[in-house]
Amino acid sequence: MARKGKLASEKLKMEAAEEVGFADKVRQSGWESATTKEIGLMVREMIRKGENTLQSRQRYHR
Repeated sequence: MARKGKLASEKLKMEAAEEVGFADKVRQSGWESATTKEIGLMVREMIRKGENTLQSRQRYHR
């Protein structure tokens, strides 16, 4: 079961990397090749998506 969660988080990371434009680099060279700035942008994108999901759920439950 832990493996399934790990795959899901890898998918989410890759989706965020796609959004900010460095997923091809990660596919070719791995996560180690990503810069601190790119990782920061990816994390910011993941937070934005999470906040949007929470807002959508709050609107739905009102």
